[in-house]
Amino acid sequence: MRHWRVGGLIAALFAVFFVSTPLPAAETVRITETSDAIQIDTDALSATVRKSGYVSGIAAASFLDKKTGARDIGFGLHIQDWLMAPGWRDDGYERDAKVHGNLPKHIVEGPQLCTQAKQLPAEILRGEGFAAVRLRYTYTQPGKGFKAGSTWEQTLVFQPGVRYVLSAERITSANDAADLFYRLDMPGHIKHKAGDTFEQVYLSYINKPIPASEFLKDFAPDEKFLYQRKEGAVPERMIRAYQVKQAGKPGPWLAGMTLKASEVAEAWCHERGYVCFIQELHRRNVKAGESFGAAYVIGWFDDIPSMQDTYDRYKGATQIVVKDGKFEVK
Repeated sequence: MRHWRVGGLIAALFAVFFVSTPLPAAETVRITETSDAIQIDTDALSATVRKSGYVSGIAAASFLDKKTGARDIGFGLHIQDWLMAPGWRDDGYERDAKVHGNLPKHIVEGPQLCTQAKQLPAEILRGEGFAAVRLRYTYTQPGKGFKAGSTWEQTLVFQPGVRYVLSAERITSANDAADLFYRLDMPGHIKHKAGDTFEQVYLSYINKPIPASEFLKDFAPDEKFLYQRKEGAVPERMIRAYQVKQAGKPGPWLAGMTLKASEVAEAWCHERGYVCFIQELHRRNVKAGESFGAAYVIGWFDDIPSMQDTYDRYKGATQIVVKDGKFEVK
């Protein structure tokens, strides 16, 4: 087991968002690493990143808001899936309308990373005022007419003094592909029984809270609350969030924000025994060797205006670059 302490600075991020504002030395990021997982603790948050088992993103029920004691209530946050393209093929992708809707798609490269990769190499990056975890994977299962070898890299940045994580992924395609997109959970699914764990959902493209009572019976992704990117109608912000219940009362919000809204091609928020927060990104023509991705804020907030304020601070970013003990969100 290894331990590190990283002291120092909060992000004061302008334009390219360089880290620059000092913090007292007592405010630190603590990292504990084992063979299976990395545990991260700040004064504001606690989270686990798994290296084996169900992998990518932040592990289920590990994302603790130290201000309120709230935890995420799903299967994990910023969880990665397949590379895909439009149109049905006989490739094992389930066609049950209640699960995937009447939204024909096929797999370009697999496996489903979160459930089948089983093991991810992890790197810990440290600097003044932050610590980052970087995960990598190379896809091994090509769909018909494609080859394996596309790479995925995810970076998660933890800072003292804030109740959110900055995250991003970068994918480099091994194939020429039309309308290539990738799928992930953002922020993450909601486990519940008759709405007992959450009060309401907020989707910025609908722009009004949706009560938990809307999710008491199963419905397909394309029955309601479906977002599909349309030219000239991209929302000002792409925020998807849910408000947890604590002792039966409304608690804080857990939000996932895609910082460049136009990167989201399609987003679901439907009920299938749990609230399914699938998001699909890019969906553009890609050449072999081309890289693309998105950046996010994932964290705890007291209300919707505070989410919007944080979104606007980083709005338009698509990458996180960690270099020479500093990080940029750009």
